Amino acid sequence: MKIKSAIIGCLSFLVVGLAQAQDNWNWPSDPQMEDKAREYNAAYNDYMKSGEFLKAKKPLHWLLTNAPDLNEALYINGVKVYEGAAEQATDESEISSFQDSVLTVYDLRKELYDNEPRWIANKAYYAYKFYKGNKDKVDIATKLFERTIEIHGKLEPSSLNGAYFDAIYRNFAYNKAYTPEEVINKYEFIMSKLDEDEAAGTNVATSKATLDQLLAAMEIINCDFIENNMGPKLAEDPTNLKLAKQIFQYAVKEKCTNSDVFLLALETIDNDSPTFSTSQVRGMRYMQNSEYAKAGELFEKALTLAETDEQKAEIHWDMAKVHANLGRKSQARSSALKAGELNPERESDAHSFIGGLIMSSSNDCRGGESRVKDYSIFIAAYNAYAKAGDSQGMAQAKSRFPSKEELFTEGYQVGDTINTGCWVGQSVALATRD
Repeated sequence: MKIKSAIIGCLSFLVVGLAQAQDNWNWPSDPQMEDKAREYNAAYNDYMKSGEFLKAKKPLHWLLTNAPDLNEALYINGVKVYEGAAEQATDESEISSFQDSVLTVYDLRKELYDNEPRWIANKAYYAYKFYKGNKDKVDIATKLFERTIEIHGKLEPSSLNGAYFDAIYRNFAYNKAYTPEEVINKYEFIMSKLDEDEAAGTNVATSKATLDQLLAAMEIINCDFIENNMGPKLAEDPTNLKLAKQIFQYAVKEKCTNSDVFLLALETIDNDSPTFSTSQVRGMRYMQNSEYAKAGELFEKALTLAETDEQKAEIHWDMAKVHANLGRKSQARSSALKAGELNPERESDAHSFIGGLIMSSSNDCRGGESRVKDYSIFIAAYNAYAKAGDSQGMAQAKSRFPSKEELFTEGYQVGDTINTGCWVGQSVALATRD
């Protein structure tokens, strides 16, 4: 995550706050107290400007205790002083105390000035910075990030989203603070905000990568979780598009696309907002389940959504397989030829596919009256294989040609033309296998 930019964003808030806090000084009415307040105010400012934060905290503390409403600058600068003191201290207990004081300064500021929206994101960032490695305090950071979102609707700068989810990750790892479902909901919410920022022109690639890495490190999403935790919820409400998209995304990542849950999610998405890809993949899943009629319906739908000849060729190729499995061989041939026409790279496969269709039609096309005519379909198959450059198919087809004796017996000669009949319906030049 871009911590540097997050710090710059937070400091810019502080600079604005300081500029606005120069007016309305409320000095103590007692002359001696006023003199001391002026002295300590000058002292802590001098120490702060010279970077001597450990020395600055003593006069600042006196002012916070004895003249708390002196000026909002005490609280704006107080954050800087206690943060600097925490960085300069060497004793662990003192470091912790100074870090706590940073957040306390924000609490005191809220009581006196009631302007939480101006600095809540800063406070959340400091809580994350100080407490992210502390099992007992990391939840303070998550709650402050959530308070920021409650007030502003989002986190700014956008890089704070990565810090927020890192705090969630740590709270989950340290304390099992959330259920897996709660983690996913938080992840999806943060991602939606990052999408909004991205649409507005912000570069969120690093933050999104951070979220994905942290979610993967939690090891809560796997095929069993998708099947057993998310699947039943979608089955109960198949119109839950948000859940369907989650399942689709996670199933693809985890390679669980052969599950019934994935198919159900795909159906929900495709019914709501069909695209070429969703309809095609859905059709392919039905093909895998041998539900060829359903697959055909989805491929026809995908064909209406195809935008390029290559996509149309894919669908015609898929439809060729559907027709073949439903016994519609003539339609299967037409679809295969169309696929080859739209995508020349498919042409060879199409002719080889047609050769196979013809070879498998021996029983369907056998009339039983002429062996030459019955065997002529294998010549048609040979021709298809030849167009495909499929030498193995050609050899198989030729082995089923009629023999010279069969041609002679029925009064034919090599080279004579005969129509195969049946769905093949081609006129072929007779040849023999021997």
